[in-house]
Amino acid sequence: MKRKMRILYFTKDYTTHDHRFLTSLAESGNEVFSLRLERRGVQKEDRPLPPRVEQIGWRGGQRPVTWRDYPALLLDLRQILRRIQPDVVHAGPVQSAAFLAALTGFKPLVTMSWGSDLLKDAATMPGRTRFTLNHTTVLLGDCQAVQQKAAEFRFPAERTVLFPWGVDLSRFSPGENEAQRAELGWEEAFTLLALRAWEPLYGVDVIARAFARAAAQVPDLRLFLLGDGSQGPQLRQILQRADVLDRVLFGGQISQTRLPQYYHAADLYISASHSDGSSVSLMEALACGCPAIVSDIPGNREWITPGVEGWLFPDGDDAALAERIVAAARMRERLPEMGRAARALAEQRADWRVNFLKLLGAYEMAIDFATARKS
Repeated sequence: MKRKMRILYFTKDYTTHDHRFLTSLAESGNEVFSLRLERRGVQKEDRPLPPRVEQIGWRGGQRPVTWRDYPALLLDLRQILRRIQPDVVHAGPVQSAAFLAALTGFKPLVTMSWGSDLLKDAATMPGRTRFTLNHTTVLLGDCQAVQQKAAEFRFPAERTVLFPWGVDLSRFSPGENEAQRAELGWEEAFTLLALRAWEPLYGVDVIARAFARAAAQVPDLRLFLLGDGSQGPQLRQILQRADVLDRVLFGGQISQTRLPQYYHAADLYISASHSDGSSVSLMEALACGCPAIVSDIPGNREWITPGVEGWLFPDGDDAALAERIVAAARMRERLPEMGRAARALAEQRADWRVNFLKLLGAYEMAIDFATARKS
């Protein structure tokens, strides 16, 4: 029987992913406290904290944080730890929330990598990365590439738990959305879906350029472009110059409730991210039986076998992505078979209910390890 724990969940901001983690932790009978490091711009998750999760008020969580804020935040965090006396602290990303948690010296500390913190940010912040990992009891990594990067900082593999998050397979499941396509006049169109944030890390500009190239060869090509971000004007400019704006639906931010409808309406999911662990949106697409074309980076290679669930293209290469889109459009009769393979992979590796147990196991491992070190 799983032990019930007092868990301090410390994260950088409040996202859809945090809401899901907190919900499952509380529903498992644990006593959960939520601590937010900062608030940046428009909050992407508009749902309140789940029931039975206590929000901790403190100096942080109100605005963007700078390094000058850390001394005061550190004092406040130490007081919170003394007051709450958690069994375990869960913190991430590595160089922000987990770094601050590591500075307190609290054990056991479970550090959760968010993918790019180790795969990308560690290169520019090696000191903070090394310090955090040196004070981490158990590391949660969502893919083998993260584990390998942690090993470069001499973090032991036996204290790394591979935890690819996953998705709700009952909500993200195969289906059709002919109504939405009909509403747009896209019944016979070959439709792409892109929904990563419009920020440089996620390469949505690569998708815009590739779509402009491919649209010249595929007259019925269409694009659902969801999300927002700083690259919005650039994306519109790329599409306008190619005279394909009328083939694109700008859907804005989509709620988790409506998101499966877009996977169902699309023929292909596209992601050009330059850095990723196990991408949740990729797992959602696979679960919905939507084949994918994604950048050839380590995290994506762990999910996509070319020609089976989708295809890979060289990172940042919009011409290669365009060629792959055109080729897929010309063999669209194969996509249902690939969609079934995608769903099978999701059922095998991306089931949140199964993967969540690995998170609880990581907490227990950390508690047992810290207890053994004290004795």
